[in-house]
Amino acid sequence: QVQLVESGGGLVQAGDSLRLSCAASGRTFSPYAMGWSRQAPGKQRELVTEITSGGGTTYANSVKGRFTISRDNAKNTVYLQMNSLKPEDTAVYYCAARNYGDNEFTYWGQGTQVTVSS
Repeated sequence: QVQLVESGGGLVQAGDSLRLSCAASGRTFSPYAMGWSRQAPGKQRELVTEITSGGGTTYANSVKGRFTISRDNAKNTVYLQMNSLKPEDTAVYYCAARNYGDNEFTYWGQGTQVTVSS
């Protein structure tokens, strides 16, 4: 059984930083790509960033230059460093993963709340 467990969310002020972590577990689980999506109240879930096992990254335009994703393949863990946070970054952040050949994320964490006050 595959599990993705996030940690690191919280309440911060605009301009602050937060670091999210997500550990993937499962006896033979070695995802090709891991990443983060977020969903703000009343909005659709959106892709924030993704990193492949080879280190290739993708970022939403709204977070480029402020967020950095990194990955420890040996630990099946992905990190999201969020700097210069804005109130519009407020959302539930979901860790996600997909196997090679999958076009979309197929594994999801339970989500962690990030709230940025102005």
